[in-house]
Amino acid sequence: MFSKDQASQIILYFLLSIAQQSAQSAVSETVLDLESSRPIVHTPVGCFRGLRAHDGDYSMFLGIPYARVDPDNVFGPPIPHRFEGIFDAVDDTARCPQIEEFNHTITGTLDCLHVNIYVPNSASMDNPLPVMIQIFGGKFQFGFAGRYLYGPRFLVRHDVIFITFNYRLGPYGFMCLNTSKVPGNQGFKDQVQALRWIKENIRYFGGDDSKITIAGNSAGSISVDFHVHFLQEPLFNKVILQSGVILTEKVFKDSDLDAPLKLAKQLNYTTNDMYDALSFLNRVEPHELIAANRDSGVVVEPCVEKQFQDADNYVTKHPDNINSVRGVDVLIGFNNDEGYVGVITMEKQEYEIFDFVSFVLDKDFEFENESKLDEMKNIIRNFYYGDDVQHADNRRPNMNVYADFTYYSPILRTIRKYLDSGLDNMYFYMFSYSGERCFAKDIDNISYTEGGAAHADELGYLYDISYMKERLRDEDMLIVDRMTELWTNFVKYGNPTPKLSKLIPLHWPRVTQDQLPYLEINTELSLGSSPMHRRMSFLDLLYRELDSIAGRYRMNNETGNV
Repeated sequence: MFSKDQASQIILYFLLSIAQQSAQSAVSETVLDLESSRPIVHTPVGCFRGLRAHDGDYSMFLGIPYARVDPDNVFGPPIPHRFEGIFDAVDDTARCPQIEEFNHTITGTLDCLHVNIYVPNSASMDNPLPVMIQIFGGKFQFGFAGRYLYGPRFLVRHDVIFITFNYRLGPYGFMCLNTSKVPGNQGFKDQVQALRWIKENIRYFGGDDSKITIAGNSAGSISVDFHVHFLQEPLFNKVILQSGVILTEKVFKDSDLDAPLKLAKQLNYTTNDMYDALSFLNRVEPHELIAANRDSGVVVEPCVEKQFQDADNYVTKHPDNINSVRGVDVLIGFNNDEGYVGVITMEKQEYEIFDFVSFVLDKDFEFENESKLDEMKNIIRNFYYGDDVQHADNRRPNMNVYADFTYYSPILRTIRKYLDSGLDNMYFYMFSYSGERCFAKDIDNISYTEGGAAHADELGYLYDISYMKERLRDEDMLIVDRMTELWTNFVKYGNPTPKLSKLIPLHWPRVTQDQLPYLEINTELSLGSSPMHRRMSFLDLLYRELDSIAGRYRMNNETGNV
């Protein structure tokens, strides 16, 4: 028998044990409840457990690897990825190796080929929603797909699935060599692999794989144009091009076939053997290679690839030699002051000696006759400057030179090419609003009251940029509401104004062979026709003359050289 004290202790022990078991059971049930509340999607390539969003009625599946970099050839094609078990899709912070644009620090890892999927709660396999895929910009040298810049909140409320993904940049994405292992454009091939993954799997997330739009700004928009020209697989049927086309940048001109030798030398490894240099660079820590690329001045850009039977070729001819493109619906346009930030931020001493006219001509043409070149430059200077002398207090003429040659004329010529290829559902815009959410001005500490809408300023009105969350002025949020409704209407219907509303009170007409109407997006929406008509007419005549006297860079299809 137990004493009275012993009995009391035993009873107390049992009570404590029961209490402890109850507490543990409660904790376990809480954990199970939390896990069960997280969405899980089952696909043929794996199961993915995401997160419920706290700022809207949607779920997030973050950092899903759609492919991986081959450790034996980090400059080569991506390898498709699949999973066993459940992948915890909760982290969108991965970046491919780069010098990022905000603090100019070297960052990133080769474990970066990830996709982020944002799914409205209304989506299901029985109610599939249209899909919008954003390809980020950054001169093919920097950029990333996370919510820091591409927050989905403004877009998914319109019942579209929004997707972003990373792709390789700089030497890892665009080293172009005449070898089957590194033919070039691996960044584009990463993009294609991501588009394949999305096409094959998005229906399991509640996406309509017959309604896929690819969109981009700047280099992302240039990427979209590449896919319109070169991608034969039916991975998308609509495109949105914001301030960028193939003709925008100096591509196909300066790819350095000796890049591996120069980069290896920069890292104190001297060799004359290309494959030895590549083998060495394959083992180099990525941050060291990015620094070597910066310090050596080696140029790595999109290129025309030499064709190999055992290679995954993509860009196999110069776009100038492609007379027709694939049939897609198109929304295309630019901002009304594209050249503002790039020119206004130049130091006075640099600005006053910089030859903008030579810069824009050298991007596209190769002159053998120097006197004819000088004549062309004088014609351009007389048109844009008149009697003005270039000085730091009057930068508007050079803003126009830079914007006209780099953005406006290339985009308008691309519209003409699309029309001539039979694309008959195309909408043209000009974004001219300047407010507190202007992205480019913000990162360069320029007041939004200066100039018009600069290159990339529109991003803050489409995406919930993390550090702009408190910038909610009524004027700015009106533009957010209008932009996102126009863009998602196009994604859903192929028509940005399928019906009139108080928010969008006018019909946006399509571009035709005979008319170039555009929607100007500002505090008020308005319609115009043939923007910057005088300057664009001058450039049309100028390009006809230049084409007749100068050699454009074109590909020799037999050798793959430019």
